[in-house]
Amino acid sequence: MKKLHLGKYLTLEEFCTCTNTYQKYAEQINPFPENLVETLPALQDLNGFILEPIIDFFGIDKFRLTYGFCSKDLKRYLDKKDLETGQKNGRVAPDIDQHIAHEVNKNGKYYCQRLGASCDFSIEGEGSDRVIDWILSQKLPFDSLYYYGADRPIHISYGPQHKREIWTFNSSGQPTQKGIAHWVELAKELKI
Repeated sequence: MKKLHLGKYLTLEEFCTCTNTYQKYAEQINPFPENLVETLPALQDLNGFILEPIIDFFGIDKFRLTYGFCSKDLKRYLDKKDLETGQKNGRVAPDIDQHIAHEVNKNGKYYCQRLGASCDFSIEGEGSDRVIDWILSQKLPFDSLYYYGADRPIHISYGPQHKREIWTFNSSGQPTQKGIAHWVELAKELKI
């Protein structure tokens, strides 16, 4: 696929090939969307409304995309266990996390009914908590945001619901809003 820009900074190829799982199994995975008519605009919207303001402020040299689009092939490999380690290649929740954007299954149904698109990223030299403070101060129209810790990437989505929900996860991996009440309240104010 020729170099297709999703906006000012990122290409479709970068967005589809940034995961460790893709890097490991690149020869067996088609990382690109099949439903280009709907998925491509969703990825462009995520870039234009969310990622570009972040990159404009923090700089492209500090921006690290760790997980972008999840193709059907990548989803299959994320579900599998690594033969060397016995560990699952990745956590994947395509029915809710929006990484699979507008892709459809063999029955013509969207994998993720929430639609939109998402990615995980970090800003080198900045704690994710500071980046979230900035996102909220700028009133970016995100749908969901997951905070995994100050030294971990942020998950953020853009979609038609614009829920502006923020979640973190407890020690057993369950979503919670405990400990992030200040962000939850601020995000609620932004919905008004």
